Amino acid sequence: MAPFHTCHSVKTSYEGQTNINGWPRSPPETRRRSHERKTTSLLGYPIATEADQTEMEREKDPCRQSQTEVQSTVHNISCDCNVELKTANCTGRNFEHLPASLPASTEQLDLSHNHLSDITPRFFQTARRLRVLLLNDNVIRVLANGAFFLLEDLLKLDLSRNRISSLSEGFSLGLGSLRELSLAENKLTVLDSNGFVHLDSLQKLNLSHNGIKTIKMRAFGSTSTLRQIQLDWNNITVLTNGIFSMLPNLEVLNLQHNQIHSLDDGTLSPLTSLVLLDLTNNNLSSIQFKTFLSLNTYSTHIILRGNPWKCDCDLQRVFRKLCNVKRLFLDDYDDLSCSDLDEIHGYSMGFDTELCVAEMVTVLVITLTVFITVVAALVMAEKKRKKKVQEKHWTEVSDMSCTSQD
Repeated sequence: MAPFHTCHSVKTSYEGQTNINGWPRSPPETRRRSHERKTTSLLGYPIATEADQTEMEREKDPCRQSQTEVQSTVHNISCDCNVELKTANCTGRNFEHLPASLPASTEQLDLSHNHLSDITPRFFQTARRLRVLLLNDNVIRVLANGAFFLLEDLLKLDLSRNRISSLSEGFSLGLGSLRELSLAENKLTVLDSNGFVHLDSLQKLNLSHNGIKTIKMRAFGSTSTLRQIQLDWNNITVLTNGIFSMLPNLEVLNLQHNQIHSLDDGTLSPLTSLVLLDLTNNNLSSIQFKTFLSLNTYSTHIILRGNPWKCDCDLQRVFRKLCNVKRLFLDDYDDLSCSDLDEIHGYSMGFDTELCVAEMVTVLVITLTVFITVVAALVMAEKKRKKKVQEKHWTEVSDMSCTSQD
């Protein structure tokens, strides 16, 4: 598709308007022609007027026709440019390529809901001052190395709802100032260790609604400035030790709606700034006390509802201990339920103490029975020993009596 070349502004009617003397105001074209007739050089040639200079500037920059909203068109396809706000709205225009005549001063570009499929190297070389770039809802499959290389001032990049299945090491070249990146609702399945290596200032990362199954060691190793990670609605099954090792500033970790069934003991220990951990609707049936105790934070809220908890006394003791740790807050503790009891007894409970009381009574009964049995055995053994001693004593007495008679 050919790039657009011209802008059209709304024409203003001067009918009925007057100047400061009360005379009817003439259109600028008439005033310009009158002025041009009076401005000639000594040799008789017209002098370039301010209007002529403005016209030449328009030819160089198609979005400078006014200081308000103008349109840039290509075969009935247009972008709305606002020079004062430094924005260009090209959403829903069926673009397959980047419009080539964007104003060089554009800082916010909306290219959402188009048909962009590939972001090639130096794709945005004509818009180097961008600070916000919206590319969501396209059909982008490939992010080439250096695709955003020239956008050194970019702060926000939205690539959500595309068809991106992998991230190359060089896709983030030049994005050292980026603070917010959204890759939600794409086709990512693996987070490699070199996917985010150049994002030195990133603070918010949205990876929700992908098909992520595996997070490689040090996948976030170059993003120590991260404060929020959205990993909800993926297919993660295990959180291994080391995957969050370089995230000391992380405050929000959203892992809800995955398939997580276990967490290694040291997985969460590097997250010294964590404020919210959301593990809602996973496959956790039990946890270790040390897993959450390793969170050495000032205050952390943990959400655990919607998991198939296997209710036993061990789990009960873990939760009781966690509730006594002042820096940890189980916000939905009263809403937790035991899946086995729900299915078998139709009984939903928020980790009631009755469960452990019954188990403790059973243990005490068994212990008491064993104790009584052992005591009874000892008593019987003692009786037998005494009986043998008595028998031996009477035998010795009888032998002594017989000897004396002889």
